[in-house]
Amino acid sequence: MKRTSNLIPVLNTLMAPSLRSRRDPDRVFWKAHERAGDQAGGHPPMHEADIDGYRRLLGAFASAPGLSALGWAMARGDVQARIANQMRIEALHAARPEIAREVIERPIVIVGLPRTGTTVTHKVIAQSAGHRAPALWELMHTSLALPPREQARLVRQIDQVMHLVLRLAPLMRAIHPQSAAGADEDPFLLPHGGQHLARAPMRAYETWCYERDYTRDYDLLKMAYQVLQHGREPRRWVIKSPTHLGNLDQLIRVFPDAQIVWMHRDPATVMGSICSLVETSWRLHVRVPDPYAIGQMCLRMLPWMVGRARAARTVAPGQPRAAVPRDRIIDVPYHAVAHQPHEKIPVLYDRLGTPWTADDEARLGATMSRPTKRTHEYTIDRYGLTDDDVEAAFGDYSRAEAAMTFT
Repeated sequence: MKRTSNLIPVLNTLMAPSLRSRRDPDRVFWKAHERAGDQAGGHPPMHEADIDGYRRLLGAFASAPGLSALGWAMARGDVQARIANQMRIEALHAARPEIAREVIERPIVIVGLPRTGTTVTHKVIAQSAGHRAPALWELMHTSLALPPREQARLVRQIDQVMHLVLRLAPLMRAIHPQSAAGADEDPFLLPHGGQHLARAPMRAYETWCYERDYTRDYDLLKMAYQVLQHGREPRRWVIKSPTHLGNLDQLIRVFPDAQIVWMHRDPATVMGSICSLVETSWRLHVRVPDPYAIGQMCLRMLPWMVGRARAARTVAPGQPRAAVPRDRIIDVPYHAVAHQPHEKIPVLYDRLGTPWTADDEARLGATMSRPTKRTHEYTIDRYGLTDDDVEAAFGDYSRAEAAMTFT
């Protein structure tokens, strides 16, 4: 399958004049901020730290080497949409203080590096009776229950955008097929993190991501789920995102009784596929992506995420306890789901304290029987990496993963 469409250079030529606005990203930001406010309706003033973060993000896109006109347009639109959604969430909380009293009880959070079985595990668990995952449109336009006609309009609009992305990058259909009404991941809502690094090379922003405090991001995450839960039938939330690995302490802070399912797989096995995914996304935003830069970015970001997650569950010197209690994490090796799903996933349900039913068994059978085409996997040498590079970056994680069992 072709990675990207020949339409991309045509669009970049037609949109070239718009690149001039990159010279003044602050001016672009304040215009986006104003338009976002109009989209969100009445809203309280945005916190200064949030404004600074979004300005930094847009400025990083503006400075990204080789950013195309299409990439700049997509970055501007994404930042504006995120600001509008945050304003909407905060305005709803301000107008209805009772929303903050919603308790997000025992959410199930699926984490793990990409290509470790997180998607199939999330899909099966989210569809079980009494469970619920956020739809893509809810993550992008977080609101209380909408009239059916308005919800249908939003779903159509987002599906049109997703259809355009798939037309420009057909390989995305194999990598991560999406629809507005389908369950999706928290990075569509969270303001900052590795989701943006999958679009363009932004080294200074990447470093900032390693150093910053994510407290406000996870406060917003909790507020969003409170909005989505308010006035609706209560169900157990099933949440998924690889980026949560880097912030398990914040996740447990806002959801103290969360159960975290950490999917594990040898990083040397998945790194080529992860780099290929990033390359496909960069081709939408950057004129000539550098595979070596992609490899180096992934070799920094992914071990950082795993290292932070492992540290969060370890008792540090001078600390009475780990940031994440041991009983909050269920470790699941990839081979348990890939090779013994009908035996091991019911075990996972038991560990989660949720019943395994005949409907779940049937759904799992249908999911696992679908053929998959590995059309987007590349070897890591394309990205300037070796197995030794990956092993050195992840330390003893590969050995620990290989020794895991699940009973």
